Amino acid sequence: MKPVYNFIFIILVLVAGTILAACNEKTVTDSKQIQGETSENTKMLTLSWDKDIGPLNPHMYSPNEMFAQNMVYEPLVKYGENGTIEPWLAEDWEISKDGKEYTFYLRENVTYSDGSKLSAENVKMNFDAVLNNADRHNWIEVVNQIEETSVIDDTTFKITLANAYYPLLQDLTLIRPFRFLGENGFPQDGNTAEGIEEPIGTGPWVLNEYKKDEYALFKVNENYWGELPNVQEVMIRVIPDGESRVLAFENKEIDLIFGTGLISLDSFNFLKESDQYETGISGPLSSRTLAVNSNKGPTKELKVRQAIQHSFNKQALIDRLFYGTDQKADTLFASNVPYSDLGLTPYEYDLERADQLLNKAGWELAEGETFREKDGEILELELAFSSTDNIQKAIAETLQGDLRQVGISLKLIGEEDQSYQQRQKDGDFNLIFNNTWGAPYEPHTFASSMRVVAHADYQAQIGLSMKAEIDHEISEVLISSDEEVRKEKYENILSTLHEQAVYLPISYSTNIAVYHDYVSGVEFPHMNYVLPLETIDVE
Repeated sequence: MKPVYNFIFIILVLVAGTILAACNEKTVTDSKQIQGETSENTKMLTLSWDKDIGPLNPHMYSPNEMFAQNMVYEPLVKYGENGTIEPWLAEDWEISKDGKEYTFYLRENVTYSDGSKLSAENVKMNFDAVLNNADRHNWIEVVNQIEETSVIDDTTFKITLANAYYPLLQDLTLIRPFRFLGENGFPQDGNTAEGIEEPIGTGPWVLNEYKKDEYALFKVNENYWGELPNVQEVMIRVIPDGESRVLAFENKEIDLIFGTGLISLDSFNFLKESDQYETGISGPLSSRTLAVNSNKGPTKELKVRQAIQHSFNKQALIDRLFYGTDQKADTLFASNVPYSDLGLTPYEYDLERADQLLNKAGWELAEGETFREKDGEILELELAFSSTDNIQKAIAETLQGDLRQVGISLKLIGEEDQSYQQRQKDGDFNLIFNNTWGAPYEPHTFASSMRVVAHADYQAQIGLSMKAEIDHEISEVLISSDEEVRKEKYENILSTLHEQAVYLPISYSTNIAVYHDYVSGVEFPHMNYVLPLETIDVE
């Protein structure tokens, strides 16, 4: 019997050791079982996202997720702290006196993840791929302004503009479309708009394993020219539901939740107040807004749009829902955004004023009725939101209750992303969530996109009698080289949009982070849609 006892004892020791290692060693997680070659010394960070990362085409948009594109692909210049433009793939650049020529000097030690070399010819190849599909990218004015790209030598690349376009360097810092794909990633015809062969970038991460709608495993790019991250692998698990994400986090199936909308703010506050986890809140990054359609149904009427503004108790929403994470917004852009500190008069919460406006517009509330009517039609509006965004849903439900107080029926339409985005393009909404994009997009790139038919901004503004004038002012301000003229034109644009009430600003939004105590180095980047993977470490 003694040998049997010894055998059992050995088994118990081995099992206990295995359990202890699983509990204490976060460099190996359950997620690693997805692929079998990970060393026990490899550090992995596991996160989750609410949707698939997409095909990782650097030149295109949805369904490509921006944070993942940013992991693989890099820009010529980088957006730094306080809006500074920093060298990146280009180590230096020169601008001609007339502001129409930009010459970039590339780093000489940069290779793609497949070992091929970054060159001026390759940079031009990427620019050409974008410019050959200019209609897909005309929301960003630089596409309309580039007249020619040219290779000076192997490490020197030049852009020639039609006009002196002042935000060019800022536009080149964006996550898309001007980032760089290795030559072997291009399709044979060079048309990346229809897809790429594989995601080959110069960035610190390489997509190593992928299962659509389930997970994406990134490994460190061993050919990376810059400083390597502290962790060697990043696992992105697809978890559409916010509460399931919280449960996975509590069970240590994921290490970090980073970004707004991924979990409800009730859940964030619960995790924060538990004192079991590390949490963080960024400074204001962008504006959380609704676009109000001036070209559909009752919201065609200015007085109705203004009444909506006065009916929404934003401060009560922020106090109840956001737990101090957001600040109330009274204008489309915060006052610290360039050209946006204009002293515009806010639409204060005022139910009496809202009633007066609706009465003047002919929408009457009969005694004993809940909703107003005019010419036999009930005052009903539609608000569309992303069904996977927990915060949008909570805001929509709050606004529904607020508008009911003044006799407006608000129908909520929660949809998956593709349908939701199609509504924005088609203008099939009275109200729709349409957040601004934060730095470095504001105000110039966001304003530029207002002229593009496939954007919610254009659709919201198309019913305005002065829409053509607004678009003309935007076109002029983007190529103005006179600072005073630029200030005047931005004031005209933003004041008109404010007066016409085609945006309902809600709050200046922030990012949130929740993570376990074995995760360190969680910082908030200067841009939206970026994960701070270069600073994070796990024990």
